[in-house]
Amino acid sequence: MHCDLLITNIGQLLTCASGGKPKRGADMLDLGIIADGAVAINGGKFVAVGPRTDGESQFEPTETIDADGKVVCPGFVDPHTHIVYAGDRLNEFELKIKGADYLDILAAGGGIVSTVSKTREATFEELVEQSRKRLDKMLACGTTTAEVKTGYGLNTESELKMLRVIEELDKTHAVDLVPTFLAAHAAPPEFKGNTEGYVDLICNEMLPAAWAWYQDSHFFSESVPFFADVFCERNAFDREQSGRVLETAASLGFKLKAHVDQFTNLGGSAFAIAAKAASIDHLDAISDEEISLLAGSNTAGVVIPTENFSAGKTQFADVRRMIDAGCAISISTDFNPGSAPCPSVPMAMAIATRYQKLLPSEAMNAATINAAFAIGLGETRGSIEVGKNADMLIVNSHDYRQISYEFGGNLVSKVVKAGAVLLEARN
Repeated sequence: MHCDLLITNIGQLLTCASGGKPKRGADMLDLGIIADGAVAINGGKFVAVGPRTDGESQFEPTETIDADGKVVCPGFVDPHTHIVYAGDRLNEFELKIKGADYLDILAAGGGIVSTVSKTREATFEELVEQSRKRLDKMLACGTTTAEVKTGYGLNTESELKMLRVIEELDKTHAVDLVPTFLAAHAAPPEFKGNTEGYVDLICNEMLPAAWAWYQDSHFFSESVPFFADVFCERNAFDREQSGRVLETAASLGFKLKAHVDQFTNLGGSAFAIAAKAASIDHLDAISDEEISLLAGSNTAGVVIPTENFSAGKTQFADVRRMIDAGCAISISTDFNPGSAPCPSVPMAMAIATRYQKLLPSEAMNAATINAAFAIGLGETRGSIEVGKNADMLIVNSHDYRQISYEFGGNLVSKVVKAGAVLLEARN
């Protein structure tokens, strides 16, 4: 039988197969490992996954890759990023080292707002070029699919510009993108002291304009989901304002996400779960009651250890408790200019294993199959299974645990995207 590509002599083939649903509880420990495995790819899809002897006897490949006994795993899926922006926030990095916290910086006109002015001023072409370089870094670290949010425009024109940038990057870069509309990231300077007025603008003008953009985009024609998000937090949007944004978005057809419980618990998790959000993200201050609600729902929990690490915190979201309660948990980098300038999912995994007590197997499932379900693509990404998109990594190790154990470098040896080898590292 013919195939385009056969990858054989795989020491540990991590399938992360999940039976068509995100992993929970004890299933988070199961990576579906096939020792001495092989994978056959044809037309950009996996057509066979199993023992090496079966693959070599059944297929006549156009190309063969000898994995040399190394680990092969699904391409990483990053379910929460903010990579489209202009400028940097290096001055705030120093302020944080001196003791300023994020909410203090935000209240003083820094944080999100400082990036807004630079992003508004940047041309479409400048944003594409700057953001493409960030995607290059993510791809080199093994990310093959990522969610990308707007939220640094905070007016209709600039938010739509960011959406067009996301679409252009998806068309021209190897990493597949999923768009999220986050106009409710912060109130812009022109609405200082009038957050209600800005919420009116979001609901009456910005969300309808964004939905109209989506319907004309290739994302719509290719059935890629489009999410709306809101930052439910002190000095951002309160519970009632956040609820209004999500309710309006849902009425238009958006799928939902929510930044909740990052610093303070405002009840956003409970509302977002009730609204059937695809994910609730951050969760540092989530309550026991909300953890129970999350465990009993189809909503994914996205935790972001990189933000805590970047801020020098010693307290992290209690992921161990969430997994043990039965929540579907995924891990993200939150790659952004201020609170998490990190392109590496393996680095997020390394932090999560140390500070949030995930085992390496749990971290791998959280960064692949569960992350794919958190962005509505669990049926096509996140695991190595017949029929799924052939996105996978060859890792320069013979034991998958080293991916979380080692940090500060990059163990990704080859990145295969839709069946094509995109990157080969010298390691």
